[in-house]
Amino acid sequence: MSDTQQAQELVRGRLVLLAGGTSAVGRAAARALLEAGARVVIVGSDAKRLAEAAAEAPGAVMERCDLTDADAVLALRERVHAVHGDVDGVLHLVGGWRGGGGLAGQSDEDFAFLLRSLTALRVVSRVFDGDLTASPAGRLAIVSSTSVTRPLAGGANYAAVKAASEAWTRAVAHGFAKSARDADRPISAAAVVFRVRSLDGLEDALAAAFVALWDDDADAFNDVVIEVAAGA
Repeated sequence: MSDTQQAQELVRGRLVLLAGGTSAVGRAAARALLEAGARVVIVGSDAKRLAEAAAEAPGAVMERCDLTDADAVLALRERVHAVHGDVDGVLHLVGGWRGGGGLAGQSDEDFAFLLRSLTALRVVSRVFDGDLTASPAGRLAIVSSTSVTRPLAGGANYAAVKAASEAWTRAVAHGFAKSARDADRPISAAAVVFRVRSLDGLEDALAAAFVALWDDDADAFNDVVIEVAAGA
């Protein structure tokens, strides 16, 4: 069995939620997951973009939800559970870019826009934490930026939010490990950070990297930073 076939066997049948999955990366991830035999729920807030995602990823389930609203995400979880069962994976893709203008250009308005990504991550990861912890192969992944290692004045807001998102994800990873230790069982869930310099042209590479999180045990991926580049 090839490495690709092995990854597809391990991800086959998993229920994966793409939070903010109407983006180009989300649609690519949905296609890759469906091809590997996973079940996919794409969550977004814009009906038109959800319809476009449905056309590009036939077989995926579309859900409209404000992922920064805890009550709305709890209701989303209940709907998903009722029809599809527990969630095995979450790929967090809520994001966007605001920046430029040096430090003086880092406006409160732009920071508030960017902060929605961290808020959504906090809400979604808490609501689905029980699912991922209990899953025999739970996976949470975020897409961060290489700018966290060398933040520039014109991207200070963006880098700060990405750094905070990485810290939150590492805390989730600690929670997965602690739950396993407390239950005296092997860890089965992993929280992972993908870092990219730019998303341009990386849709398929990121999708493949996300599917590949199921090609090894959770302890190989938990609290790991993976840099994804063109051709990776």
